[in-house]
Amino acid sequence: MNQRLPQTVIVTGASSGIGLAIAQGFLRRGDNVVGNARTLERLQAAGLDLDAPDRFLAVAGDIADPATASRIIAEAVARFGHVDVLVNNAGIFNAKAFAEYTAADVDALVGTNLKGFFYISQEAVRHMTPRKQGHIVNITASIALQPNASVPALLPILVKGGLNDATRALAIELAPHNIQVNAVAPGIIDTPLYTPDMHAFLSTLQPAARIGAPADIVDAVLYLSDASFTTGVVLPVDGGMSAGKW
Repeated sequence: MNQRLPQTVIVTGASSGIGLAIAQGFLRRGDNVVGNARTLERLQAAGLDLDAPDRFLAVAGDIADPATASRIIAEAVARFGHVDVLVNNAGIFNAKAFAEYTAADVDALVGTNLKGFFYISQEAVRHMTPRKQGHIVNITASIALQPNASVPALLPILVKGGLNDATRALAIELAPHNIQVNAVAPGIIDTPLYTPDMHAFLSTLQPAARIGAPADIVDAVLYLSDASFTTGVVLPVDGGMSAGKW
């Protein structure tokens, strides 16, 4: 059996929640991780809790800025030699009635969720294409697959739904270069986004009658980052939330 070689993985939004769990998951199996978040202090604090801080490189900056995207790739290559996997995890989820969204809400969400996917993915593709290998995994949202009247969230659905389709389109474009592009669409996951007093209500929003754990998303991301014949897939990890009405 061939021994698995360590990969170099970029994780955006890596300082907390699902992003931090994803970074930890890759480190635990021996990979190198380049973590991005807005502030260096939060990244460094997160790095103290990781299993292998010597294999974790913190690159702070606004992921919506194309200069940040270029710097992440450059520093990853300088430290580890190459990039094998990009996990586009950074995102904002802002649920409210459609008429209540403000211009500031639009700018923030489009910046992080759309530009934060676009520029770093461009840089990753420019690096991966000559190497004829690579994986891009986008973290989208289950509610973009199956909207729910109990959770009005048109703005995240607008962008995350677009990312689901972009995942399929980019997978087709990059397949000849042996680059796999997939997405994980989480349902409601136990992160600092939700306070404990919200859990009882949130548990009613999926057939499984409970909320998920960050480890559920990590398992899906690790699978897709290794899969060689799976591309263009949007994988719901949501306790059945997107399966239909129940």
